Amino acid sequence: MGREWMMDDWREDTTRRARAELIDTAVPDAARAADYLNGGRDNFEADRRAVRAMTAVAPVVAAIVPAVRAFHRRVVRYLVTEAGVRQLIDVGPGLAQSGRTHEVAQSADPRCRIVYASSDPMVLAHSRALTRSTRAGVIDCVDAHIRDPAAIMAGARRTLDFGQPVAVLLLSTSTLSFVADTAAAAAQVSALVSAIPPGSYIALYHQASDLYPAMREAARRWNQVSPQLVTHRSRDEVASFVAGLELVPPGLVPVCDWRPAPGDPRFDDVVPVYTVAARKPGTAAAALSRGIDGGQVRK
Repeated sequence: MGREWMMDDWREDTTRRARAELIDTAVPDAARAADYLNGGRDNFEADRRAVRAMTAVAPVVAAIVPAVRAFHRRVVRYLVTEAGVRQLIDVGPGLAQSGRTHEVAQSADPRCRIVYASSDPMVLAHSRALTRSTRAGVIDCVDAHIRDPAAIMAGARRTLDFGQPVAVLLLSTSTLSFVADTAAAAAQVSALVSAIPPGSYIALYHQASDLYPAMREAARRWNQVSPQLVTHRSRDEVASFVAGLELVPPGLVPVCDWRPAPGDPRFDDVVPVYTVAARKPGTAAAALSRGIDGGQVRK
C-alpha cells in the first residue's frame, strides 16, 4: 500500500510552527504571486500588487503561469509514458490546487513515486495537507531548498530507488530564476544531476532575458518590492545548465514550442520562458553493475 499524506496539524510541530510564523504577508512571494496568476486564493494583497505592477509594463506576464503549467503537464506525461520514468522529484512545487506532478504522473501510471521538495513553509503545509497518493504509488515531502541539493537527495532517498531512473523537475517560479549567480545555479543543477543514476532525466524552465524586452522592467519592479530577487537569463545561459546531457527533441525552446498539445493555451506573443528536458547519458543498470547507486557506492 502506498503511503499517503494525510491532513496533519502543523501546530503540533514546534519547528514547522516557527517557520510558519516567519511568513510575511506584506512582502510579495513568488509562489503566492504565481498562485494569483493561476486564479488561486493562496495569496495576499502584496502579491497581487506586485503582479499588477509587472503586467502594467509587460502584459505577457499574465501568460507565463498558464504556459508553464501546460508545459508541466506535457513534460511529466512524456517522462512517464514515453521515457518510462516512474520516480520524480519536484523541486519547488508551488501552490497549485490541481494538475500537480503526482496527479499527472499517477494518472498515467498509478505506481509512480513522487517527492516534493520545498523550503517555503506555506508550500510545504499546502503539500502535506492536500496531497493524496494512489494506493499503488507513494508521495513524500522534503523540507529543502534548491540551494541545498544534498538535502533534497538525502530526503528523496527515503522514498525513491536510486537504482532506477529518476526525473528531477525544476518547474517553479521559485527555483533557478531566483538564484542570482548563473555559475551557482549551474552548479546546483549539476549537483542534482550527479546524484541521480544514468538514464535519468531533468526538466526545467527559466524566465528569459532575450525574448520579450519589457520583461526587464517587469523584473525591476518585482525586485524593488520582494527579497526574492528574480534573474532572467539568455538562451545560452540556460543551455549551460544542461551541458553534456542528451536533450529531448525539440531541445531548448520557448515554452509553447516544446511538444505542444491540442487544448494547450495559445498566446499572441512569445511567452518569455525557456524550457528543456534532458537525459543523463548511460543506463541505471550499467551503473549498478559497477557498484554505483545515484553517486554512492552500494553496500
